[in-house]
Amino acid sequence: MSNWILPSCKHKVITKVEDLPNYENLIGFVYKITHIKTGKFYIGKKVLQFTKKTIVTQKEKLETGTRKKTKRVSRESNWLSYYGSCKELTAEIKSTDKSMYKREILELCCSKKYLNYCELAHQIKADVLISNSYNGNILGRYFLRDMQNCK
Repeated sequence: MSNWILPSCKHKVITKVEDLPNYENLIGFVYKITHIKTGKFYIGKKVLQFTKKTIVTQKEKLETGTRKKTKRVSRESNWLSYYGSCKELTAEIKSTDKSMYKREILELCCSKKYLNYCELAHQIKADVLISNSYNGNILGRYFLRDMQNCK
């Protein structure tokens, strides 16, 4: 399996959340997955933790003295084994060896809004819709098919 690499920290290999600088305050990161031989790449974002609302049980209400009906529960996402949400890329990875891909963390983010902004900034800077990229759209709004006649 190909590990995450953090180029901003002298290409440090990331194997657990504690390897990330200032991990207590992080929401997620912007990443780049590159096919080593072809140079084709994908830029996306990944959150480190998922939060969801769950119902507070009667027993918990008695123990804590709360009257709340719901509570927020967090759990770590699958970010360590994650290879993007692009169908073309994930299908290609399943049919080839994962060691053929380099996974880099481009930027660490401490808020959801900043995470969205950084993903967009990196995608535009890399010109993902026109370059050799797996990205078929940006923000679900700007698509590769709309750029075909503009080259």
